[in-house]
Amino acid sequence: MTTRYASGVALCCAVVLMCATSAFAQGAPQGNKGEVDPAAVSDGLKAIFSYSGGNKSTRERLNANTVTVVTGTIGGTYVQFGADLASVLDDGDEMRVLPIVGRGSVQSIADILFLKGVDLGIMRADTLDYLERKGYTGNIRGQFAYITKLYNEEMHVVAKTSIKSLGDLNGKRVAVDLPNGGTFVTAITIFERLGIKPVYAFIEQRVAYEKLKSGELDAVVAVQGSPSKAVSQVKGDDLHFVPIPYSGPLQSDYLPSELRAEDYPSLIPPGGRVDTVAVPAILAAYNWGPKTERYRKVEHFVKIFFDRLKSLQQPPFHPKWKEVVLSAPLKGWTRFPAAQEWLDRNATVASDTRQRFEQFMGAQARDTSGQDKRPAEDDAALYQQFLKWKESQPAASR
Repeated sequence: MTTRYASGVALCCAVVLMCATSAFAQGAPQGNKGEVDPAAVSDGLKAIFSYSGGNKSTRERLNANTVTVVTGTIGGTYVQFGADLASVLDDGDEMRVLPIVGRGSVQSIADILFLKGVDLGIMRADTLDYLERKGYTGNIRGQFAYITKLYNEEMHVVAKTSIKSLGDLNGKRVAVDLPNGGTFVTAITIFERLGIKPVYAFIEQRVAYEKLKSGELDAVVAVQGSPSKAVSQVKGDDLHFVPIPYSGPLQSDYLPSELRAEDYPSLIPPGGRVDTVAVPAILAAYNWGPKTERYRKVEHFVKIFFDRLKSLQQPPFHPKWKEVVLSAPLKGWTRFPAAQEWLDRNATVASDTRQRFEQFMGAQARDTSGQDKRPAEDDAALYQQFLKWKESQPAASR
């Protein structure tokens, strides 16, 4: 630490202490049960007061159980998830989560690989496939391990009402966010599979919506968990959502979903629904060796996160937490060993979820024609139907 920095910290502490001493000298209330001394309850103030020129034990204690999570851009669902994790998991010296405002899925992959001190990140399930398919990278999947699938992110296509279908965007100018995010990955993949060729504009979304209103753009794509705070703030009498049909070319990697009027009253008429598709968001980490300190930190996070998931699934936290099923499989990914070990230890919970899924499968197999429907448990679309069915059951039977 430089002398200049140490002197600055010492001066800051001295000022804080002088102010506190002055307050007491002027007859500030003491022992009043209606008032609380911040120094008695604030870990930050405790750390400053015990600094003592760089106390080694203080540094080690504060860093031992602190993990960082790269989220996404301001206004997106990733940021809200990061804030929720910090709110529920922070527990003094036992656990602290530091959310980092990121730049999206592609950048999160790079940050986990290369940035010092980044432990976890939120990304989309289709991003690694895209990077490998386009030849931007070799096989890097083995360097990552997923903690859990989080939720499904819906594709929002906002356009002028003159645009009736995705096909109308052929040759039109469409904003797909910045090239270090993940929206452009999903958007380009879906347009390619449907044979539509827009003119892509890589523009930050807040700017893009203004350009859409002024006529400089024909549509803006946002892939975010619904309800998206950023998209819900978009207003315009001549703007609406363009529907995305769940057609054959999309069914191998994407899921059917919908956007609802109650979430986007300025873009959907009352009671209305707009068909769209969704892609899973996942919480992932670097695939650390089991005996490393970095592995231990992620393992500690996993235990507390998994133990407290039910708290995250209650108000006032983001409604997308209700979609998280810890035991849900993720095709093509390897789970972080500590996460799998937690699931194995809690086999009763996993067994109950499996039993309920099989109950759901049995109900799905009975139709009026007597024909069985697809019984594949790992079928993502069917699994999402199960989650909706489970959510509709009485609370006591879940």
